[in-house]
Amino acid sequence: MVSAIVATVPASTTCAQAGAVKAFTGATLIDGSTRTPVPNATLLVQDGKILAAGAAASVRVPVGAEQIALAGKFVMPGLINTHGHVSDPADLATYAAYGITTVFSLGGEPAAVFAARDAQGSASLNRARVYLAGPVLTPTSVAEARTQVANAAAQKVDIIKIRVDDNLGTTTKMTPAVYRAVIGEAHARGLRVAVHLYYLEDARDLLNAGADFLAHSVRDLPVDATFTQALVTSGVCYTPTLMREVSTFVYETTPSFLSDSLFLTHANKQWVANVQQPSRQQAMRNSASAQQYKAQLPVAQRNLKTLFDAGVPVVMGTDTGPMGRFQGYFELMEMEMMVEAGLTPAQALAASTREAARCLKLDNELGTLERGKRADFLVLDASPLARISNIRRIHSVWIAGNRVPR
Repeated sequence: MVSAIVATVPASTTCAQAGAVKAFTGATLIDGSTRTPVPNATLLVQDGKILAAGAAASVRVPVGAEQIALAGKFVMPGLINTHGHVSDPADLATYAAYGITTVFSLGGEPAAVFAARDAQGSASLNRARVYLAGPVLTPTSVAEARTQVANAAAQKVDIIKIRVDDNLGTTTKMTPAVYRAVIGEAHARGLRVAVHLYYLEDARDLLNAGADFLAHSVRDLPVDATFTQALVTSGVCYTPTLMREVSTFVYETTPSFLSDSLFLTHANKQWVANVQQPSRQQAMRNSASAQQYKAQLPVAQRNLKTLFDAGVPVVMGTDTGPMGRFQGYFELMEMEMMVEAGLTPAQALAASTREAARCLKLDNELGTLERGKRADFLVLDASPLARISNIRRIHSVWIAGNRVPR
């Protein structure tokens, strides 16, 4: 039996303000919670937020509301990328075109992106929301760690980002004393710390040190029971960024997605040309690091499944933004790779909506389509619960109840 979400519009919104209400009708509602999808649903939006969402019989459409008919379609929450990079406000339009309605940008944002974040409370918003880390911190001493955290805090970042990685032995890794100082200073200022990592032993120690978000897969070794249980107990979230690994080797040839019309509609054309240069492809084939990342991608996928099955909160992220890591489209591929690793479509969707919002502490505003939350959602031509690849069948994208230009 289908469970309906019973919701009515407060009387105060049905009269004087009725002209500002949009009613999306007729679609099957996948609200992002654990509830059964609701056929023939109605979603009411006003001033960028959801007034009501549920079965048509349970939601009263105000007189004079603008009605958008969506019979035969599927409505679901907008996708949340927990690890991307935004270097220009224009990137937010690209993400949104593919259904990514919120991006946690983990480092390197200029002032214009800070300004975009500060303006995103507007009810007229029609591009992706962004939260950011500012500069990726690179201290080499405890004193520098404290100074750099203080400077980032002064910029009003949403999270602190550090790298604890030697790039397969080619660079110097941040020491435990320094990253402990970063974490301690950040926590003292009420800020969380996201960590770029690669090795299991680093992940283990960073977790013990109090890291708040593991922003990449463990890729060198299978995770063991001790680390897995520690991660479960901590409640710290883990994002696999599988497409980051793919990007390190996939351009050794010309991948098939470069001819996908959905990809080409919004992809950076200069990047598309760059990754097909024969010299670049040859260099990638000859790159020892590219081939090592390629060989260890299956390790990352198995670790994803092991951790998820144990109860670790796994969320979708991609590390998109650098050249060749195509914003928006790679997030759709990431979800498909999560399913290939063993998650169900429903689990991959939750990792990209409800769980992502919870991990980023945005679940009071985002992640599910419920009264009072931001009206950020996708309209699809087919159910992503039936087949995850249907996430590509985008009819329209709506942010704050406004249709995104596509």
